[in-house]
Order: sequence, then structure tokens, then C-alpha cells
Amino acid sequence: MGPWLDSITGWLTVNPQWLAAAVFIVACVECLAIAWLIVPGTVLLFAIAVLAGSGALPLGETLLLGFLGGLFGDMVSYFLGRHFHQNIRRLPGLRHHPEWISGAESYFQRYGIASLLVGRFIGPLRPMLPMVAGMFDMPFPRFIAVSLLAAAGWSVAYLLPGWATGAAIRLPLPEGFWPEAGIVAGSIAVMIGLSVTSSLRRHRHASAFIASLGLVILLGLFFGYPHLSALDQGLMTLVQEHRSPMMDEVAVIFTLLGEFRNMLVFSALLTGLLLLTRQWRQAIFVGGALLCTAIGNTVTKHFFARLRPEVLTDPLTSYSMPSGHASGSFALFLALGVLAGRGQPPRMRLTWLLLGCMPALAIAMSRVYLGAHWPTDVLAGAMLAACVCAASLWLSQRQTPLNPMPPKVWWLVLPSMLALFAFFALRHLPHAMLRYAY
Repeated sequence: MGPWLDSITGWLTVNPQWLAAAVFIVACVECLAIAWLIVPGTVLLFAIAVLAGSGALPLGETLLLGFLGGLFGDMVSYFLGRHFHQNIRRLPGLRHHPEWISGAESYFQRYGIASLLVGRFIGPLRPMLPMVAGMFDMPFPRFIAVSLLAAAGWSVAYLLPGWATGAAIRLPLPEGFWPEAGIVAGSIAVMIGLSVTSSLRRHRHASAFIASLGLVILLGLFFGYPHLSALDQGLMTLVQEHRSPMMDEVAVIFTLLGEFRNMLVFSALLTGLLLLTRQWRQAIFVGGALLCTAIGNTVTKHFFARLRPEVLTDPLTSYSMPSGHASGSFALFLALGVLAGRGQPPRMRLTWLLLGCMPALAIAMSRVYLGAHWPTDVLAGAMLAACVCAASLWLSQRQTPLNPMPPKVWWLVLPSMLALFAFFALRHLPHAMLRYAY
């Protein structure tokens, strides 16, 4: 695969005018049933994203093209399944591997709409599930609504790392940037790897172990951030070099959702709904995690008294470390991810947590993009939330595990939370655009 990949990337380097089309086509193929068997889309997509980040394509355009390509691949797969139904098993590539279809069918029948969201991030299932949804005659409006959300998250998760890598290679970064980035990235990778391993092996005290790992990294950031200035300055330079009006609008929307007062209302709504539906232990877990995260953020922010970056035209006067937006959003969405994964196998629980991290990550990254926080601020906020949520879960399950919530509770919680998110975004967007202008 090496020479073949090198020839494609080499040709695109010489012909950058075709790079936008390449992002769309490869994203489409990666999400297209049967075609993914032939083309190593994930590796190729990362390589093309690196080329895009080297200055050929803006970030917003790269993500949009990946989103549209993935969505188009989903739609083609869906209509293939809807047209052929069970005859799809006779198509080349699937005829000799009936287990691929059978596995996707079982997954779809078990988890329904959720399978399209979660399966988007599981390699073999990603191109198969839209086709299976068509085979089972899932209504197209429902399918496309779920695919829009899944394709947006997938585009960011699969294209942003490659694009950022290409941009970082192109720019002259401060001396010491790469060693510091390696230390921070390595520490997080070790934490994630050990956390996933302990969860998959169903260790009795996995939550306590994860909380301990998060606390170690959090303390390292609290006391080591003065020695990570090259990392902070380099990432801030990288981000500010690639600001655009379209990305400004997107970042403002996400940062708006993470405002303290908004997060307070979201948290109160979620806890109140859990109490209203008599989900007592779940309410204690959520309320405890969110309250302790807010208190921990406030105390440590004033203890370290770190100044914010001087990027905004109207600089904020509050302290910077850790980011309240990051800690609040990660605590909220991680708590939702934990509740969604109750009663499910370890891989599904981890996938729900991954999905929960995505909107929180978007809110956290918007703070760096807008110049309101240093990168280590948002990382510290995320670690604080992860540590507190894991500790709260461990305490909540010391006697008996948390039970999964009934579907009727989720049908009350999710629409209510989404409606409140939409309300705040539409109400405060004009003010936010003025506040976070260059």
C-alpha cells in the first residue's frame, strides 16, 4: 500500500487544484458499502488531510467536503440496501463474507437509530449500517436526520487531526514545541490506553483507576503549565493563522453553548428531569459530578490566577486555568455518555463516551480558536471533568451498578436538552458574534 499511497499524495502535491475533489471522493468511498473493501480510506483520508493542512485548503472547507462526501456515501449505501434488500448479499465482495452483513444486521436490530451514530466510528460497521438501514426500510427522513449528525462528528474526528498535523509542519513553531507536544500527547495516550484496557477487561475498580490517571495528568498540567509555554504559544499561533469568517461563526455557536450560565441551566434541567422520573441514583451521580466539577474549577482557577491570552479585542478579566467551558461541557456530556452506556457491553459504553466527548471537544476547542484560553487551559478543564466524573461513577457504584434508564426517560431527557441548546444558541448568537469579533 506504501507505493500506491505515495503516488497518490505525490500527484496531489503537484496538482493541488484536485485536492478538494480528493477529500470529497475519499470521504465518500470510506463511507460507501463494498467500496471500502478496495480502498484503504482511513489512511488515505489522513494523508490527504495533511496535504490540505499544509496550506492548500482552509480547515472549514476541508471539514465541509469531508462531511458532504461522507453523507453522500451514506445515502448511496442506504439506497443500495433499499433497492436490493436481501439480494444485496449476492453482490461481489459480500457474497463470500455473509458475516459482515449479519453482524451489521444484528447491531442495527439491537440498537436502532443509535447504531447509526455509534457505528459511524467503528471501521467495519461504518459503511454497512446505512445499507442495512435501507434493507430494513428505515424511513429516509429519519435516516438522513441521523446521518447528518453522524457525518458531522465523523468529519471532525477523521479530518481535523490530519489537517492540524499538516498545518503544524508548515508553520515555524517555537523551539521546544514538538518535545512538549510529545510529552502531553503521550501522557494522554497512555491514560486513554490504560482506561480502555481496564474497561474492556471489566476491572472491578476501573472507574477509580481512571479517576487516578486523570488526577495525575491534571496535577501535571496545574504545576507544569509554565514549562509548556512553547506548546501553548505554538498551538495558539497555528489556530490564529487559520481563522476565517465561516469558522468564526461556528466557533461562536459552540462557545455560546458552553457559557457558565447556560451550562448551569443545562445541568439543572438534566438533574431535575432525572429526579422527576425517579431516577434517584442517576440524579445523584449527575448532580454530584457537575457540582464538584464546577466547585473544583472555581477554586483552582482562583488559586493559579493565570492570565488569559491577549487575542480578543475586548479581553476577559477572569482567570484562565482551567477552562470553565471545557470542564463544564465535558462533565455534562461525559455524564450523559455514562448514562447512555449503562447495561451495555464495554465496547458500546466506550463508544457512547467517545460520542459524548465530541460536542464537549468542540466547545473546548472554540475557546482556543477565539483566543479566550490557552490550549493547556482547556486540557486541564477536560481532565478535571474526566477525573470528577470517574470518581463520582465509582462512588455511585460501590454497592451496586447503575441501572440503565428506561427508553421513556430518554425520550424526555434528549428532546428537552436539544430544545434548550437550540433556544440559547438562537437567543444569544447576535450578542456573541459582537463579543468575539477580532
